[in-house]
Amino acid sequence: MKTETMTKEVKTEQSINLIEGIFTASEASDIINNILNVKINFHKLKVFSRTIGDFNDKCEQDNGRIKALLHEQQIAKEFFKNVRVEGRKLKINSRIEISIED
Repeated sequence: MKTETMTKEVKTEQSINLIEGIFTASEASDIINNILNVKINFHKLKVFSRTIGDFNDKCEQDNGRIKALLHEQQIAKEFFKNVRVEGRKLKINSRIEISIED
């Protein structure tokens, strides 16, 4: 009787093709704003949960990231406004690369 041992390969990297295509300025604005809002809310929840446990924690890293994302959101808003006025389309490609960090 022959027994075979199957080994399961463990992935150490993952790649997600998140956005790919041609969009109107309004569509692109919706997509990007929604992604930025999710990320902003993620950091806001981290700040909230940390300050519940420690009122002295200023959450500087998360608060700094929130400010940076809000700034990027404002820049994107202006960009999409200008593109919308010109009546042009936008090509967006976004890939998320994930790897195990030791």
